[in-house]
Amino acid sequence: MKLIVQGGTPLHGRVRISGAKNSAVVLIAASAISGEEVYLDNVPRIADVKTQMEIVRTLGAQVSWEGANTLRLNWNKPLESDIPYKLAKKLRASNLFLGALAAKKGRIRIPLPGGCNIGSRPMDLHLKGLGMLGYHVGLDHGYIEAQPGKLKGCRVYLDFPSVGATENIIMAAARISGTTVIENAAREPEIVDLASFLNAMGGKVRGAGTDLIKIEGVSEFKGARFSVIPDRIEAGTYMIAAGIAGGEVTVENVIVKHLQPVMSKLEDVGLSVEANEDHITVKRTGDIVATDIKTLPYPGFPTDLQSPMMVLLAMARGASLIVENVFENRFQVADELKRMGARIQVKGHTAVIEGGKTLSGAQVKAPDLRAGVALLLAGFAANGETEVCCAELITRGYEKVVSKFGSLGARIRGMSEEGDGLEFHSSLAAPENENNSARAGL
Repeated sequence: MKLIVQGGTPLHGRVRISGAKNSAVVLIAASAISGEEVYLDNVPRIADVKTQMEIVRTLGAQVSWEGANTLRLNWNKPLESDIPYKLAKKLRASNLFLGALAAKKGRIRIPLPGGCNIGSRPMDLHLKGLGMLGYHVGLDHGYIEAQPGKLKGCRVYLDFPSVGATENIIMAAARISGTTVIENAAREPEIVDLASFLNAMGGKVRGAGTDLIKIEGVSEFKGARFSVIPDRIEAGTYMIAAGIAGGEVTVENVIVKHLQPVMSKLEDVGLSVEANEDHITVKRTGDIVATDIKTLPYPGFPTDLQSPMMVLLAMARGASLIVENVFENRFQVADELKRMGARIQVKGHTAVIEGGKTLSGAQVKAPDLRAGVALLLAGFAANGETEVCCAELITRGYEKVVSKFGSLGARIRGMSEEGDGLEFHSSLAAPENENNSARAGL
């Protein structure tokens, strides 16, 4: 699937931010712990959510859309313990069922997860945590297998504040007798959302949002209704887009605190940033100036916005430096941006961007989700037409991306790889049925 972008048009207007992809996918898995009916509001209709829903059905539970962005999940039947490889390979978040199913205290067998090829994302910390909780854990021909042994709360120190490992250990410990303490835990807002959700179902999780999380195991969970937090990465993408394309964009339905690292860097490069209670306005009033960025776990600058920022810095006056401290393959987008005229030199975990050169439209290929949307943004600033191939990757994390950018004035259309000129509007933006549930759109 391709996106065709005509550059040279500033963006103006307001855009409502969807629910957070990285929260929705873990809450879908965590809902299994309830054993009852759960409603999740503000869930984005994106490809990764669709895959998580398919996994839910494979496990024997029920899931369906209720209205525009509400998921109804029912876990009141006995569950399967295996996840098919064909689903697990589609996204990294399939591994979150490891902790959720562990909380059911039964046998677990899931494939090593897939997702974007952005670097090494080993499962060792996940397995270490489950092992310390009393599970017999092993790897067998690409599958993770876990059997409950003598389960009890414990103290787990994470060598790196892994988001996924923190989430899996929280879920696995939620029903285990005693107190589990996670040290050097991830602090991301999605961790706080998971803890709040578990507590709404009857759990006892404290300290989420800090590097020390305590989980008191409880034996009974119940159904609940819960709303997913807004997506800070989607919000940051539209904010950066205002700088790249020029103009003025207001992102609505945001939690301003979650976007402080992004706001700070956008101000550093010379953009006007005005924050209010639940919306932020970004305006380009002059030239973009160079700055340096280091990606770090939250509350540092998010790695998921490094690729879009590289585009912005390619337009800046002077030389900028990006140090990628989270995923070593995040610089794959640099080669594609060079096809558009950007001057970028990559060495190891560092990229030097010589800004100030006008980008030109070209045919480029999205190597991963965040790189794909970065190339889309680059097309907004480029002279002429940009063709982004493998654009279906963008639907993994962005809801209604064509119509949202279109509402801001972007000239963008979708077409199939066969070039039939079909305009794509997301089938994920309408209630699922037998005819549209298999389609992937924009």
